[in-house]
Amino acid sequence: MIERTFIQKNYNKMEMENYLSKKLERAGFSKLEIIKTPLVTRIVLHVARPGLAIGKSGSTIKQLTETLRIKYEIDNPQIEIQEIKTPNLNAKILAEKMSSMIERGFAWRSVSYRTVKDIMSAGAQGVELVFKGKLAGKGGRKRKQRVAMGYMKKIGDQAKYVDTAKTAAYPKAGAIGIKLSIIHPDVVFPDKIDVKKVIAEFKGVKEEAKEQEEVAETKTEEKKADAKTETKETKEVVAKETKDEKKEEVKEDKKTEEKKEGLLEKIVDKVEDVVEEIKEDVEKVVDKVEDLIEGKDDKKADAKTEDKVEEKK
Repeated sequence: MIERTFIQKNYNKMEMENYLSKKLERAGFSKLEIIKTPLVTRIVLHVARPGLAIGKSGSTIKQLTETLRIKYEIDNPQIEIQEIKTPNLNAKILAEKMSSMIERGFAWRSVSYRTVKDIMSAGAQGVELVFKGKLAGKGGRKRKQRVAMGYMKKIGDQAKYVDTAKTAAYPKAGAIGIKLSIIHPDVVFPDKIDVKKVIAEFKGVKEEAKEQEEVAETKTEEKKADAKTETKETKEVVAKETKDEKKEEVKEDKKTEEKKEGLLEKIVDKVEDVVEEIKEDVEKVVDKVEDLIEGKDDKKADAKTEDKVEEKK
C-alpha cells in the first residue's frame, strides 16, 4: 500500500525530530526540513545557536550525519545549519526554554511573565501562554493558568497563521504542561484587511503600470525612429559604397580591355611580320625555281643544235 510508505516517512521524520531535539537542546533546535535531490538528501536544521550545533571543527555534524545514515537509513545525508534570526519569536524554542527553567527550580509565574514580555518586545502581535498541572506545589490540586497579551486567533482557518508549541516540564512537585501561541509581526489576517486601502493601492499600482507602459511605448517609438534613421543612413552609405565599387569595377574592366587590345595589336604585328618573312622566303624559292627551269631550257636548246649539226655532217 502507498499509504504505508507515507506514514512510515512521517514517522521516521518525527523520530528524527525527537532525536535531534534531545541532541541539540542547548543549541536551541526548532524544526527539521528534509529536501531530497538525485545525489544527496539535504537535512536543514533550524537552530538558535549554530556554533553549538556545529561543534569543534564540525564534530557534532559528523556524528549526526553518521547516526542519520545508519540508524534512520537516509541515503547520503548532508546536514545544513540555518540560524534563527529572532529566537524570541519562535514558540518551540521558548517553550523548551521555559520547561528547562521550571525543572531547574524557577517559579512558573516569573518565567511566564518574563517570556511574555520578551515576546511582545520582539514585535509580536499577540501571545497566549497556558500552564496546566501541579502549579501549587506539594499537596495542591492541579489547575490551569493563562497569561495573554495582544491579539490572538484560536479557531477557524485563520488559526494556521499562529505559531504554537507544546511541551511539558517535570519538577519535583509534579508535571506541568506548557502551551505557547505567538502571532508574528509580519502576519496579516483576512479580517484585518481594509478593503478601501487595498482598492486604493490597487488603483495606484494600475496607474503606475499604465505610466510605465506609456514610457516604454515612447521609448520603443524613439528606438524605432532611431532605427529608421540609422537604416536610411546605412542605405545611403551602402548605395555610395556600391556606386564606388561599380566605378572601380568599370575602371578595372576598361583596364583589362585596354590590356587585351594592346596584346591583340602586338600579336597582329607579330603575325604580319611573320607573314612578310614567309612571303620573302616564298619569293626567293620561286626565283630559284625559275632560275633552275631557265637553265634546263638552255641545256635542251644546246643539245638540239648539236644534234642538227651532227645530222648535216
